[in-house]
Amino acid sequence: MNLNQSNHPTSSNQSPAVDAHYQDDEIDLRDLFVALWKGKFLIIISTFIFACVAVVYALNAQEWWSSKAKIVEPQVNDFAIYRQQVKSFQPIFDTYQDDGTVRISKELDNLVNPSQIFAQFVRSFNATANKKTFFDNNETFLAFKEQLEQDADVDTDAQQRRLYSEWYQKISASPAERRDEYSLSLQATTQLDSYKLLNDYVAMIEKKVKADAFRNLQATLDAKQVQLQQQKTILESQAKQVLSVELQRAKYAYDIAKAASVNSPVQNLGDKELFAINLGAKAIKAKITALESVKNLAVIEPRLQQIDAKLDLLSKLSIDENIDFKSYRFIEDVEQPINRDAPKRALIAVLGVLFGGMFGVGIVLVRFAFGRKEDN
Repeated sequence: MNLNQSNHPTSSNQSPAVDAHYQDDEIDLRDLFVALWKGKFLIIISTFIFACVAVVYALNAQEWWSSKAKIVEPQVNDFAIYRQQVKSFQPIFDTYQDDGTVRISKELDNLVNPSQIFAQFVRSFNATANKKTFFDNNETFLAFKEQLEQDADVDTDAQQRRLYSEWYQKISASPAERRDEYSLSLQATTQLDSYKLLNDYVAMIEKKVKADAFRNLQATLDAKQVQLQQQKTILESQAKQVLSVELQRAKYAYDIAKAASVNSPVQNLGDKELFAINLGAKAIKAKITALESVKNLAVIEPRLQQIDAKLDLLSKLSIDENIDFKSYRFIEDVEQPINRDAPKRALIAVLGVLFGGMFGVGIVLVRFAFGRKEDN
């Protein structure tokens, strides 16, 4: 009984200490609001300073504008003249059979395929080498580059590579919402520059695609010409061998016919012998004379006529690089942008106000926490 009574005072003595400990860690919201009210001028000044800095930055930051356009692959009438020129070489690639039929070659189909032509335009548009060539002739980019080179405290080569990399991303051709459409975009420092540069870059890429198309056609024709010349060389060699063998056989047959006194054709003698003498010595002699006078090997090998005809057609036809054709079709033309990409001035000003207010509140709260700790 006494033991229990002795424990109660101990428990009651610890309770006020624990309560005091918890009371030290509690924050009275009323005191907090009072502290914020007392520090209102600091919060207002901080907000004002941050807002001013944000507005000044927004007004002086470099502007960026993006012009856009949408394209699809060209229709056949967009490159009809080029297609006609390519197809004019089709007979050179076709194979003419002995039965009179013609096997149509497909070697030229890729050169006039709308999808292939359009894909070449997109690849060229996104090619880094083409972007570099374009930027190296652009006054806006050269101004940025010149300003960078004037800074002697930085690694110029590394900075230039970074500068080029950043500007490469400002030109792009990317798939649009529809599967067959592509969106073209170019970002520059002014509305007019963005509009003008995108048109200029599209024109440059279009010119390059046309030049590549003509070079591809010329390379295909050159390869075909080499192939035909090689075939001609082989067939001529074979024809000469056949002519030589036939002439030698005729001479042997003539000697045999003359020795056998067979001067006139004889019907009973077979003409399938190795050295047939059924024609008679006189006819064989005429045959030898005819074989020795053969100049046109196409008499022996008729396929040489086709090859010669193709080579002759190839020499008469030429590529006209002055023709105009489109490797794409606009569905949305290039237009000057209405809104800036950057800076977002209203957003920057709002963020400046928010950060300024948060910074001021943070200072007041820190001062309140340290003051409360000293009081305790």
